[in-house]
Amino acid sequence: MSMSRYFVVVAGNIGSGKTSLTRLMSDRLDWDAFYESVDDNPYLADFYSDMKTWSFHLQVFFLGHRAKTHRYLSTHHPTSSLLDRSIYEDAEIFVRSLHMLGHLSERDVNAYRSVYDQILSGLPAPNLLIYLRASVATLLERIRKRARGIETGITADYLSLLNSYYEQWMAEFDLCPVLTIPSDELDFVAYEQHLTIIANRTLDRLKGKEEITFHSE
Repeated sequence: MSMSRYFVVVAGNIGSGKTSLTRLMSDRLDWDAFYESVDDNPYLADFYSDMKTWSFHLQVFFLGHRAKTHRYLSTHHPTSSLLDRSIYEDAEIFVRSLHMLGHLSERDVNAYRSVYDQILSGLPAPNLLIYLRASVATLLERIRKRARGIETGITADYLSLLNSYYEQWMAEFDLCPVLTIPSDELDFVAYEQHLTIIANRTLDRLKGKEEITFHSE
């Protein structure tokens, strides 16, 4: 991969700002943005109406879609790109939480992980993973503001569970460099200077510079 072409993934809990950051950063850096598959997802509506029946189907769909997108962006896309949500989060965060909540059986988790591990072994790593870390209070407020109908049932306990999985995952993740954004402090949607800080830190990390402590001033 040419050093002038980067593949960056944006990770974080529901409401952390992944889609907004992907859109704003792509505009700022003149990179291409790629987003989660929602409108063409054939299982999403069924999943929200009956999670126990449709969790496995949904996760398999996401796995195939994310693997295809990840491989294309890491090997064939001609310009730098940002991807909203990584393939890693399905296995490390959402499959775990669905199992914990009783929506996925141990058998289904094992079958999923077997396929996931095989796919992951053949995927190139991104150049950088941006992790948006946010408190449950911030996540709830942002979810409330965007008022998506399918998110009305999201609770503080669920977001707290996901946050705990994110922190465990980040503590062990070593496939590529990570830039952690304190999303409670940096409101990159409301303040352009905060977006500038994140864009500059992103370019620094991609160029191999050490991470610098964030300041929102």
